[in-house]
Amino acid sequence: MAEVGEIICGLDIGTTKVAAIIGEATDAGIEILGVGTSPSEGLRQGVVVNIEATTNSIAQAVQEAEQMAAADVQSVFVGIAGGHIRGFNSLGQVSMRSREVEEADVARVIEQAKAVNIPLDRQIIHTVPLEYMIDGQGQIRDPIGMNGVRMEVRAHVITAAVTSVQNIVKCCNRAGLEVVEVVLEPIASSTAVLHDDEKDLGVCLIDIGGGTTDIAVYSEGSNVFTSVIVMGGHRITQDVAHGLRTSVIEAEAIKRKHGCALISMVEGDDVIAVPGVGPRPPREFKRRFLAEVIEPRVEEIFLLAQQELLASGCAELAASGLVLTGGAAQMEGMLEIAEDIFQMPVRKGVPTGVATARTGRSKVRLTEGGFAGMIQDPKFSTGVGLVLYGAAHEPLPVEVAAPRGGQRRSDEGPGITKRFTSWVREMF
Repeated sequence: MAEVGEIICGLDIGTTKVAAIIGEATDAGIEILGVGTSPSEGLRQGVVVNIEATTNSIAQAVQEAEQMAAADVQSVFVGIAGGHIRGFNSLGQVSMRSREVEEADVARVIEQAKAVNIPLDRQIIHTVPLEYMIDGQGQIRDPIGMNGVRMEVRAHVITAAVTSVQNIVKCCNRAGLEVVEVVLEPIASSTAVLHDDEKDLGVCLIDIGGGTTDIAVYSEGSNVFTSVIVMGGHRITQDVAHGLRTSVIEAEAIKRKHGCALISMVEGDDVIAVPGVGPRPPREFKRRFLAEVIEPRVEEIFLLAQQELLASGCAELAASGLVLTGGAAQMEGMLEIAEDIFQMPVRKGVPTGVATARTGRSKVRLTEGGFAGMIQDPKFSTGVGLVLYGAAHEPLPVEVAAPRGGQRRSDEGPGITKRFTSWVREMF
């Protein structure tokens, strides 16, 4: 848990934008102090393809947030997504050293669940306990203090490509920032927009970002499934650019202002003025034609998400329905087409934020002070979720290669020796 006065920064490195959210821990919860955004130039579908461009985008977003917050950020909780993300379930078992379960026993059984063979090019970024079992008694969420001889855990293990993690951390290091923990973006987003009663009953979160669509399913309070589809709102923008024969920048502006994901919702014969490419003169298109361009791609994204859910066997767990978030969730008709495809209630998710610590015994929430009004937008779900996650969780070590080049904002920082030691062990 974050101490009162501690500054936490969440860094959402997306395909179309980089968002930095700065929060401060107070007695009432997390107060948002600053928000910074910058165009993202160095990512494709959630993966870094240009180190220098990504570094510049990170530095610009963090600097803007620092100026608003009047604070100096040294470290960040950073999000990760992309088609390289994989998840599987695992079991761990330990004998307890005493008759009463202690935090050390919980840590040992989770380590056992992580002790699985994975390829050398992958690393574990999350181990999410689904349930604990003590002497055969299951469905235990918080085993601390219970008596028993043998404890087991069923956990959801999430892995990522080592190089993808290394590149994200390297970009942050070159921007003068230390990465406290790399967090899967669907988990961060769910922290900001899902309510506890939804997680208990069962809910599916779909976060449509610029380059990826993130999926997370919760049941009985735990994250039971995560997946990332390599298609997002930027693909819709590209379709608009081709369909209306205009630039991608203009297509994005037109999509935001006039876009509709459901053709049947467009009434009348409204006409849109579309700038031409280069010296070509502007042209006019009906808004209904714009919807005809957008709807097939939105439908494809939702059908791919539905296919992932059906293949995982988790579709039936979302008893409370579906929560749609991310920048694309703002578009008119998105909720209606999602309800039609998934055949379940759908609501738009905006950051409201109540985060639970790993033990399940502590919570943090957003306050109404500061710049809370600025982040009441689905596009900030991941960034706000990273701040809440960082405030509620004890950080895990980031085992990646030591940074090369760039200057840190301080000569020494927490965890630098541990990261260097981890790098030596990994290389030799």
